[in-house]
Amino acid sequence: MFKRVFTRSFASSLRAAASKAATPPPVRLFGVEGTYATALYQAAAKNSSIDAAFQSLQKVESTVKKDSKLSHLLQNPALSLNDRNSVIDAIVETHKGLDGYVVNLLRVLSENNRLSCFERISSDFGVLNDAHNGLLKGTVTSAEPLDPKSFKRIERALSASKLVGQGKSLKLENVIKPEIKGGLIVELDGKTVDLSISTKIQKLNKVLEDSI
Repeated sequence: MFKRVFTRSFASSLRAAASKAATPPPVRLFGVEGTYATALYQAAAKNSSIDAAFQSLQKVESTVKKDSKLSHLLQNPALSLNDRNSVIDAIVETHKGLDGYVVNLLRVLSENNRLSCFERISSDFGVLNDAHNGLLKGTVTSAEPLDPKSFKRIERALSASKLVGQGKSLKLENVIKPEIKGGLIVELDGKTVDLSISTKIQKLNKVLEDSI
């Protein structure tokens, strides 16, 4: 009973922290996982514990990835609330000294049967943490690996654009997807620029279909 009251109280405190935060999150995230990650970020920022929260998330995520049984339990939506809470108790016992906000987040996820979202939430928080420290991560998707010269040219152009901004550094990754056929898809800071041939073909097909 105490845990249920506690988790509801924490959920309310997360929302309150998010609404009263002095500064908005450095990157806008979407979806359920993004909402949780953003609320955690703003609550931690209010108490200058962003790094502590990030380190704690990394510890728990590392354990989950190494322990297939634990990972399976977190992904099991049929697990009872008592069993979910027992799993969280075991994680907290294993990692003594975890950031309080992260522990409470785990309690909230258990209460709402959303423990399966944890790894994505941790990943999204990592995006916020990187942006907080002036590092933006982006991807350039191409049908074939880009040669180093082309990749560097794209990286320099993006770094100088308003998408990155002054005082920030960019870490770019080349993702290979043959199905886009050619061209590029650039994803950065929640924005997507689709210049792929496959998308152009889709648009052309739609135009042709609409004209018939």
